[in-house]
Amino acid sequence: MDKEQLDRFEQRLRTGLVEIASSRGVLGGRMLETEDLTGFWKRIEPNYMADAVSQINEYPTVAVAWAAYIGMAAAHYWDKDWAKHKDDAYESFYGTDGFDNMDDHIVQDILKCKKGGEESRQIVSAMQSLADVAVSAIRYEQVEPQSPMAFYVFARACRAMFAIGAAVELHKLGYSLQKVGN
Repeated sequence: MDKEQLDRFEQRLRTGLVEIASSRGVLGGRMLETEDLTGFWKRIEPNYMADAVSQINEYPTVAVAWAAYIGMAAAHYWDKDWAKHKDDAYESFYGTDGFDNMDDHIVQDILKCKKGGEESRQIVSAMQSLADVAVSAIRYEQVEPQSPMAFYVFARACRAMFAIGAAVELHKLGYSLQKVGN
């Protein structure tokens, strides 16, 4: 698998994630992205990958899902006070148990969703479905486990998950793509 194949894999995954998120009502049919958030992922990706790689075998959906939660948190910060948060350390997204409960910390403490509340349940359910799609897409590629190519496919899936998480939060905040000009 070369760069072009990885690009195609990521694009197919992004398309599938947008379709699933839109069908669940958490996205409006289009990927919403900003250069700020893309740059943020590039900066924190090495630290995220160091944590996530150790989770792949036992908790594959967690390994990809947490990237989407970070995307949601970053988009939330982008909307509220990006100047204050654009340089936040990756570890600031950790929960009380570090990487293990990052999702709870982001949903409850950053996004301010009530634990067990309807909004919290909707986010968790959507992220679980999206992570399942990402893991299935990775497996579909049939790359040799623990090979360099497996790492690159996993990294692309995490990047796509970060992007979909950010898009879901931007959509929730009322952002949309609109044609400018004539």
